[in-house]
Amino acid sequence: MLLAPRVHGDARGFFQETYRADAWAAEGIPTAFVQDNHSRSRRGTLRGLHFQTHPGQAKLVRCARGRVLDVAVDLRRGSPTFGDWEGFVLDDESGHQLFIPVGFGHGFCVLSDTADFVYKCTAYYDAATEKGIRFDDPDVGVAWPEDLELLYSDRDRDAPRLAEIADSLPFRYAG
Repeated sequence: MLLAPRVHGDARGFFQETYRADAWAAEGIPTAFVQDNHSRSRRGTLRGLHFQTHPGQAKLVRCARGRVLDVAVDLRRGSPTFGDWEGFVLDDESGHQLFIPVGFGHGFCVLSDTADFVYKCTAYYDAATEKGIRFDDPDVGVAWPEDLELLYSDRDRDAPRLAEIADSLPFRYAG
């Protein structure tokens, strides 16, 4: 779900409410966030596609500085959109945010020289339940920017393809 919080700007700069429990709850976003994360990355950095299995981890993400292509992949078995992805440009000017529910893989690629990416999580990070799928899985087909030299970790490069883990995914489509 893409959210577009209001940005109040003038010659001095801007002000924006980046999180407000009552407003986000009215949009159907859980408000029981337990962890905030912040990453800084340089142009071309690709992080993902990551998810946590148990209990799962929903995220509310935004780009506080710079510009990124943010991607979510449906990993809910039985879903009519299983394996499909959606991507949104998030930047520090629009202030748009993306809510990624449990059952979706998540990743982003930095489009600007530098990007500060921040996100709220509904579950604590747990290395034992962290998983991923290849960012370049041809069956998923994410259209990452072709004009960038992509920088990624060995872990992301060596992640399995979705087809290799699909039967073991704990997420089910509720209908």
